[in-house]
Amino acid sequence: MELNIKEALSDIMNTTDLLERALKLSGLVTTLFRERGFPLVVVGGSAVEFYTEGGYMSGDIDFCRRSLKAIPPRLMQEVIAELGGQGVSRCWMVCGLYVDLLGVLECESILPMREVETRYGTVSIIPPELVLVERVLIAHLPPSAELMVTARKMMVAALNEPNFNWQEAERLAALPDFCVLNELRSIRREIEDAK
Repeated sequence: MELNIKEALSDIMNTTDLLERALKLSGLVTTLFRERGFPLVVVGGSAVEFYTEGGYMSGDIDFCRRSLKAIPPRLMQEVIAELGGQGVSRCWMVCGLYVDLLGVLECESILPMREVETRYGTVSIIPPELVLVERVLIAHLPPSAELMVTARKMMVAALNEPNFNWQEAERLAALPDFCVLNELRSIRREIEDAK
């Protein structure tokens, strides 16, 4: 089935639920870049947004590319122009949401990407175990009450996810790249004790 971009954009713009809008737009952006040989992965706050089912809203969609091969700037602009996007370099406004193309994917997790099916394509998201550990790190270094709220929301999502791999989360948290195993365990205890 051929994708009608004009109809997809109209549907996305008319989607009032921001989480649903972000998922649909992620599917469309991912599909258009994948068709051109550049698979993308949702990362950062956008991944938190999707895993917490809108409990945290990032306000943008962050993508990284899976391949080391750089996406030519002209190709990026052509795809964004196809979507009616406005902006410069690697940050555009599309359907009322910011779309950021950050660069090559860095993923310390051994787990596969999570896949979410949308009306406009499959969205790959970095593993929730890595998202949680990243959020714990940025909440603690430097300490930030505001960022701790996001880490706690991600922890709640992890605790409610039956397939969440705690062994992998602890392995990641113990790596020198993160070094937040005690902090991860502390937030987990805090959330579990509050139930």
